[in-house]
Amino acid sequence: MSQPARPAGRGRELRDPPVASWAKARGLEVVQPAKTRTRRFRQSIEALDLDLAVVAAYGEILTPQLLTAPRFGFVNVHASLLPRYRGAAPIQAAIAAGDEVTGVTIMQVESGLDSGPILLRREVAIVPDETTAELAPRLARAGAALLLATLDRLEVGDLVPHPQDSRLATYAPRLVRRDGIVDWSRTAGALYDLLRAYRPWPGLTAELEGETIKLLAFQPLASVEGEIRIGRVLGTEADAVIVGCGSGTALRLELVQRPGRGPVSGAEWARSLAGPGPD
Repeated sequence: MSQPARPAGRGRELRDPPVASWAKARGLEVVQPAKTRTRRFRQSIEALDLDLAVVAAYGEILTPQLLTAPRFGFVNVHASLLPRYRGAAPIQAAIAAGDEVTGVTIMQVESGLDSGPILLRREVAIVPDETTAELAPRLARAGAALLLATLDRLEVGDLVPHPQDSRLATYAPRLVRRDGIVDWSRTAGALYDLLRAYRPWPGLTAELEGETIKLLAFQPLASVEGEIRIGRVLGTEADAVIVGCGSGTALRLELVQRPGRGPVSGAEWARSLAGPGPD
């Protein structure tokens, strides 16, 4: 079972989710219901006579009636150390928070949002400078291995579910494009964590010197001389431009992109602000 094909790309052509494409390429049967809350869909799952069902990043809360269709219910592979970062964007949330460790959790599914009892968890270190695009595949591999271990232990009956402590729960809601709008009053380090978290999507977009630009690459600076003006260009350094951020910090902006244009170095962008020189 997978999400249905949805419009994607500039041509807005229907495109299957990666898991559906992978399964179809291998001749596996794939069901992509527009809705899972219908009686007809529940009956189709019941007809499979399942012992257990597994979900991973499915993106919908399943109904209590559907959850009881397999004899032993559903288990979920979640990319965080629950109860931390329940919700749709746990990987991005961990990186954005500057966490050094995250992980994967196998949990029993109930009708709440990622609130079911925990079966197994495994920690995964976040590598310095790692982005969501780099961390997600590592967590997927860790989650697959942990799922197999969970199924083996469930089969022999030596795995005891542990309820989550909801008092410790935090949430990572689905990202939207406006989440990538830069607030220059944040520290340079916090913005760098957001850059890593929001790559590849939604990316970071900022208002700087009267222009809207995408921030493609930058590094926080350890120290800056002179007055820090938040959200203003402070100077250039080699191919980069220095921008003031909150709490007396600054970043070295290395690569930017104007709407509809190609990427350029921060220094090249800064030089273009003055316009053409005299003839």
